[in-house]
Amino acid sequence: MKTSTILVVDDELFFRRLYTNLLSENGYQIETASSGEEAVARLLQNNIDIVLTDLVMPGLDGMQILDYARKLSNPPDVILVTGHASVESAIQALKNGARDYLVKPFDPAELLHVVQGCLEQRHLLDENTVLKAQIQLYQRGQHLAAHLDLDQLFSEALSAVLLETGGGRGLACLISNGEISQLASSNGLQETESMALMDALQPYLSDGEELRILRKAGLPDAPQLPDNLSTVGIFPLKSPYGLHGAMVFCNPADHDFSEKLPLDNLSFLLEQTALGFENACRFKSARDLIFIDDLTGLHNYRYLQMILDQEILRSERYGLEFSLIFIDLDFFKEINDTRGHLDGSQALKEVAGLLRNSVRESDILFRYGGDEFTSFLVETGSEGAEIVAERIRHSIQNHAFFADSGNPAHITATVGYATFPSDANTKQEIIHLADKAMYAGKQCRNVVRGAWQLAEMEDKPTDPD
Repeated sequence: MKTSTILVVDDELFFRRLYTNLLSENGYQIETASSGEEAVARLLQNNIDIVLTDLVMPGLDGMQILDYARKLSNPPDVILVTGHASVESAIQALKNGARDYLVKPFDPAELLHVVQGCLEQRHLLDENTVLKAQIQLYQRGQHLAAHLDLDQLFSEALSAVLLETGGGRGLACLISNGEISQLASSNGLQETESMALMDALQPYLSDGEELRILRKAGLPDAPQLPDNLSTVGIFPLKSPYGLHGAMVFCNPADHDFSEKLPLDNLSFLLEQTALGFENACRFKSARDLIFIDDLTGLHNYRYLQMILDQEILRSERYGLEFSLIFIDLDFFKEINDTRGHLDGSQALKEVAGLLRNSVRESDILFRYGGDEFTSFLVETGSEGAEIVAERIRHSIQNHAFFADSGNPAHITATVGYATFPSDANTKQEIIHLADKAMYAGKQCRNVVRGAWQLAEMEDKPTDPD
């Protein structure tokens, strides 16, 4: 009988030696890795039966190793070990496909029992390849249905579908008002091919919620389609939360699918993807209620606090910089006083639209409160922030508000910005400096001021509206 191979992953030498000694004494072949990256490199070579990995490690952690292992064609069982356990982490690990979950310190007999149980089940499945394939299919589907992140869901669902077809090309996308609003994932297709294919398939997405297979004779004739289309599978994704999408797969560029497509398996995977899509949309809808400003559709102050916490950690880790822009509308109170609060609300919505057109898709916009807005500029230094700030100021100044009313108005804005870490190195400080730079500009209004200029300015009292 083949000796089972166990990969022990822990960044602490003591535990690697402890597990190795304990398991090798019981006849198992042991390999070790001191990091998640090293473990993933070893998993690429296959022939690992069990991964015994610490949950918390620098770099790739145990949950990420588990996620990677599940995508392999013959995935090993993964046992997660941690000294910092909680009910939530245990549930999440088992939900994501871990075979078991051990808490340090544990009885050596407990580890041996868990390992032996894993291997006995693997040997039984190896003797029944059909059952093994069905269980793996079920596990992949279960994993897809549990996803709450749309990007990850689309990427993993597409990989699972193409694995089931034995190779091919495909895409996953979000659809808004009958058009692609986001190409979420693509495999083997150029973006132009993906967009052309989705445009051609629009008539097949309007109704139905089941997998539909189009053969060569029934395929649309349109320019820029992928080469050598012979078979295309279409699966619409719908949710009651306003988002819609689609999964599409087609044959490889050099041949048609070589065998009869496993339609039952594909339908199962896609149905689980649809369930995951609805769950992710439900999660997004609930999150939006917490983090989205009702009037403008921009993110709110609460979300700014969370983003800054995350991005400061990322910037410190990778040596990156970012900038924060504060925008305050000049004399906005006069709009409310002379035109009423309905027009005031309309003006704030128009400002939100101008801001969206002034920043990159990767940047994040917030309504900070009242007539004050904020923009978070990803990986942007002081010079770039000044350019964007001036673009925002200029777009507001030149915009005709209430253009459809026959009584348009013009509004200006004062803009301040600060950059992490050159101006500030804490969340509170960068908010304070960007806000202070903006208020310094209020002395003359309709200007841009950077935090780096504050030392050169006189500390005069301001008269903000």
